[in-house]
Amino acid sequence: MQPDTPNQTHMAEFVLLGFAEAHESRLFLFVLFLTIYLLTLVENLAIILVVGLDHRLHRPMYFFLTHLSCLEIGYTSVTVPKMLAGFLGVAGGQRISYAGCLSQLFIFTFLGATECLLLAAMAYDRYVAICLPLRYGALVSWGACGRLAAACWLGGLLTPTLPIYLMSRLTFCGPNVIDHFFCDASPLLALACSDVGPKETADLLVSLAVLLASSVAIAASYGRIVRSLLRLRAAAARRKAFSTCTAHLGVLSLFYGTLFFMYARTRVAPSVSFSKVVSVFYAIVTPMLNPLIYTLRNHEVKGALGRAFSCSSWKGR
Repeated sequence: MQPDTPNQTHMAEFVLLGFAEAHESRLFLFVLFLTIYLLTLVENLAIILVVGLDHRLHRPMYFFLTHLSCLEIGYTSVTVPKMLAGFLGVAGGQRISYAGCLSQLFIFTFLGATECLLLAAMAYDRYVAICLPLRYGALVSWGACGRLAAACWLGGLLTPTLPIYLMSRLTFCGPNVIDHFFCDASPLLALACSDVGPKETADLLVSLAVLLASSVAIAASYGRIVRSLLRLRAAAARRKAFSTCTAHLGVLSLFYGTLFFMYARTRVAPSVSFSKVVSVFYAIVTPMLNPLIYTLRNHEVKGALGRAFSCSSWKGR
């Protein structure tokens, strides 16, 4: 598969190199990522269906959780199927058109930014529920939930607008091989022939705005939750609550840590292979972990799942 010659002013298509350096492990990686992807789909679809069908879960917390599940499905589906096709070596599996590449980057950034904002909204919901229970109905009404969710989606949609516009103004006249498993900004900028300074500055400022705003809101919410939990007199209840918070903060730290590493900088990382491994965590692993972390210790969701499966088994008979 030969790259395009360097005398072009615009690329018709790019070649996604993926994990070419791990050629001998191609089959193992294909099975691994396919398994993670299918688990992500099943987990998130189960949450959407269970919350939609069980009236006991028609509450703000689960309203936000269904939005998160929808995001996770789209977030992984925009990158993983193309990566899996590349592992199989199917015709055109590694090739992506110029328009398709920018579209993939736009959708991925849109959904990723929306998820950051939605995680902040979910943290606020938990803060009000735990620290201000008497005011929960007033502060987190259905109207407020709808406005919060709409603001998250709108904010996410606006996030990639300027960066993608600036990317579309760049000239790509050299090699067309992207050393990544999807069209991310940094490996694309490495192929540009024109000045990428304004694009890098815009990427940094937009990324910092979304990441800092959402992470500060999450940290403030969980900080107040922890302070409130420390006042609990019942040791068992305190341990259980801390265990749940630790699980939430663990997956949030993984998600935000990898995002800050990848996007809160202006230059391409010195180790491209390491950047791809980091990208796997925020693009593939955390969407699989989020449904488990947010529902595994939740007795209401587990109870709803049990009722759904028992009802299905009874109807099957």
